[in-house]
Amino acid sequence: MLLQQARHMKLWFAGQAGNWALADYEAEELGEGFDDVIKYHPIRQEMPVAPKDAIPRMITEPLASLRDAIRQKDHALFEERFDALTTGCNNCHRATNVGFNQMQRPETNPFPNQIFSAPEN
Repeated sequence: MLLQQARHMKLWFAGQAGNWALADYEAEELGEGFDDVIKYHPIRQEMPVAPKDAIPRMITEPLASLRDAIRQKDHALFEERFDALTTGCNNCHRATNVGFNQMQRPETNPFPNQIFSAPEN
């Protein structure tokens, strides 16, 4: 799940910088990461809902909508749909009994070695 958190952060910074190619890449990676969670994350006894059931219901549509905003290169829509995805993540966490793990928009960049702005052609 740590990789998912990193992808979530990188996706935000790429979108804020208008680096739509990087944002699309990070959204794709995030989707692949959710596929891995579904495949490999076991259900624990205290989970009333398994990740394999919660993710498709709570994450698939918001992630697809966010990818659409990225393709449109629309900053305002990106922010709105990033927030919707983040809400989906938090709802999924609550449904699987890990609601203590809450996501939000990143406030600081923990990746000082990465340039998020789009490269000049």
